[in-house]
Amino acid sequence: MNITEGLRLAVDIGGTFTDTVLIDAQGKILATAKTPTTPENPTFGAIDGVERVLAEANSTLSQIEGFIHGTTLATNALIERRGAVVATITTAGFRDILEIAYERRYTQYDINLVKPDLIVPRSRAFTIAGRMTASGDEVQAFDEGAVAALANDLAASGADAVAICLMHAYANPAHEKRLHEMLQQALPEIVISLSHEVSPEAREFDRLCTTIANAFIQPLMADYLADFQRRFSQEGLRCPILMMAAGGGMTTIETAARLPIRLVESGPAGGAILAARIAAEIGESEVLSFDMGGTTAKLCLIDGFRPQTTRRFEIARAARFIKGSGMPVRIPVIEMIEIGAGGGSIAHVDRLGRLQIGPESAGSEPGPAAFAKGGTAPTVTDADVMQGLIDPALFAEGRLEVDVQAAEKALATDLGAPMGLNAAQVAHGISEIVDENMAGAGRMHAVESGKDLSTRLMIAFGGNGPLHATRVARRAQVDRILIPRDPGVGSAVGFLFAPVSFEIVRSRYDTLTTLDLNGLNAFFDGMIDDAQSVVRAGVPDGPLTRRRVGFMRYHGQGHEIEVALPNRALTEADIPALRNAFEVEYSRQFSRAVPGMTIEILNWAVEVSSQPSPLRRVSDTTTEQTAEAMGARRILCDVTGAWREAAVYDRDGLRPGDRLAGPALIIEPQTTTFVSVDFSARVDAAGNIWLHRQGETPNE
Repeated sequence: MNITEGLRLAVDIGGTFTDTVLIDAQGKILATAKTPTTPENPTFGAIDGVERVLAEANSTLSQIEGFIHGTTLATNALIERRGAVVATITTAGFRDILEIAYERRYTQYDINLVKPDLIVPRSRAFTIAGRMTASGDEVQAFDEGAVAALANDLAASGADAVAICLMHAYANPAHEKRLHEMLQQALPEIVISLSHEVSPEAREFDRLCTTIANAFIQPLMADYLADFQRRFSQEGLRCPILMMAAGGGMTTIETAARLPIRLVESGPAGGAILAARIAAEIGESEVLSFDMGGTTAKLCLIDGFRPQTTRRFEIARAARFIKGSGMPVRIPVIEMIEIGAGGGSIAHVDRLGRLQIGPESAGSEPGPAAFAKGGTAPTVTDADVMQGLIDPALFAEGRLEVDVQAAEKALATDLGAPMGLNAAQVAHGISEIVDENMAGAGRMHAVESGKDLSTRLMIAFGGNGPLHATRVARRAQVDRILIPRDPGVGSAVGFLFAPVSFEIVRSRYDTLTTLDLNGLNAFFDGMIDDAQSVVRAGVPDGPLTRRRVGFMRYHGQGHEIEVALPNRALTEADIPALRNAFEVEYSRQFSRAVPGMTIEILNWAVEVSSQPSPLRRVSDTTTEQTAEAMGARRILCDVTGAWREAAVYDRDGLRPGDRLAGPALIIEPQTTTFVSVDFSARVDAAGNIWLHRQGETPNE
């Protein structure tokens, strides 16, 4: 096969594996690869994966016309605190924004409470005089004469980067811009992040934390992206590289280097985009996306074919699952819950003799004990190997050795001996715990969002998602599962369907009764111009779509509700419709509206994006036949805990309309789908595998 036109590449660098996908101009997947991530330089693993898919398609990098990249490097750097030495500059009188935070404890009665690590100690917190009001008026001139002494203090502090966050800079950034200009002249080597560019929203603590996080990873990500681009250019790449962003769109590598905080959680965002697209193709409006990789598991709710989104999340929580215990970041992001439950998650016995899983991971180096790469700690993958759910001869197309004896030894020695259990019993226990952890996280996420999981279709992918899907679904009371084609590299596939987009959220306070329509429309025009300039850098021509949003609340409330706005200039005639839209959404979330209350708007947002690729509607097949197994394996049944025979199927050999009953294993190059004993499977016309709880009526 030699295809020379319209080739597009996606590379998703995860904590354990790097996924690579090559497609043609029609969106057909030509080749995929899953290669170990190379921690010393993730670019090496990416190049390895790209070389493999290009060799399989008999093509070269010079023929690639589109290249999309997503990485966990920004996320991991923040979690592991591997970044620059950061200093802050705030308005005089506001040095202790980080110390004061929200003026509350995230756990009231914990006498051993650990405060979130906000990166910058008070000794590196500096101030400068000058003041803007919330409406953008200058009430105190910027003290230019103090900048020279401030530059000396910054140099003496040893800071590599500085986060500038002046009061109300979102309303008028003139002081931040002038300070930036003068500091660049005095300290040309220092990296500077400005709050009005990173997070132009009210709430100074969140804005400062977001700017600090951006400054912390900016030198690392700028160097990484420059090296990534340079190495691939040397290999023959001629097209620009686009980066997957946390909000589900793509941006240019230059924007990503300037605003690397937008890359946090960019890899999982690709999986949510894939699930949303599949949901639209099959006409399922309520979906649960389940992405389990080697390091973490991610779950996302998708309604109306759009992933649930948020503008705020926390990094590196001091107390797992407790809000307020992490560093807040305010950027547009696909909302999902992520837990340390992947194939490489390490199992251990705690001081009370209880079996615990993660969040520590064996990663790609040394990896699970079964991978024979030096790892000795027992992991979730070792438990799956011990239970017979992974065929050593067929795993990863035979490119990766699987040592069953090493897995058994790790389970028996580290866990079985202190607990008085054999390796199989320990393996079964690991699966029970990790699957319940994931299902419990999904249930919690759904309840917090006011949603019900039991009516949803689960779309499962990732290297371990299809292997654990039925076990997680049973515990989450989900009866239907879809496994798409090439699920092992699902997030990378999602990259290829994401639009080039950029979202801007800015603060401008007003109420519906006093709305300055002329000023607001000009405000929107400015945001659209700014967002469009970023998008046009990635897609120079072609139609663009625009989306406008207002974040509204009743007067006196602390949090806002997202309300869609008309995609045009607003007029007086729109005010009643906006009030009604807010009250309808408020009633949906809180059961009733509050009559007679003033409605205020704090933030406004625009999203500009390129046109998404056309959908391919999936029609059902009229044929039906029994699938042909290629063999059988002895597995430990996840329902009864007893050993029994499971049929083994080659996914490439399955035909539309094929049906099979569990227990069964459906094997493909990058993953295995486990059909539990209480599930049946059916293949649709597009090659998707539908799994149904026994006794349920199929409803594709």
